[in-house]
Amino acid sequence: MPVPKSLPVAEIHSAIERLACAIRTRHPAPAGLVLLGIANGGIELATRLAAALGSKVGTLDISFHRDDITRHPIPKEFSPTRIPVDVTNATVILVDDVLFSGRTVKAALDELFDYGRPAKVELAVLIDRAGRKLPISPDYTGLALEVPASAKIVVQLDAAKPSRDSICITPFKPAA
Repeated sequence: MPVPKSLPVAEIHSAIERLACAIRTRHPAPAGLVLLGIANGGIELATRLAAALGSKVGTLDISFHRDDITRHPIPKEFSPTRIPVDVTNATVILVDDVLFSGRTVKAALDELFDYGRPAKVELAVLIDRAGRKLPISPDYTGLALEVPASAKIVVQLDAAKPSRDSICITPFKPAA
């Protein structure tokens, strides 16, 4: 059983800045980008990246596209899909906090394509923990962490007080 571990706030903020810099390098005119935070973990990260880049931001609710909806019902803090522009022929960057199996990203792609056909879709994640079950890989990664399957990564990005941001690696406790 892994011992709980926390990452320093400075490391979290550096990872977010690395993401913004990497996106800016590939897209020098980011005003034409659409960043879509995958609900719920990617919303605050997408908001921060969009503010740093000067791009549009929205949210994607993947609840109805999940392949495990019977085990993970729609969360109480429901965030509906909100896309600020027509995504047809747009460059869209999906944003999430943790990339693990790839199933969340697959569900996000399904939701996104319900709204149009983007010219290009990229993926930005704060943490890539490996362990993919689908052939999905991020275009932008803040941190790559080696975490055993018996652990869970919990990311909290505080919109009101970024000094309270946290990333904790804790033992995974299956639902009873």
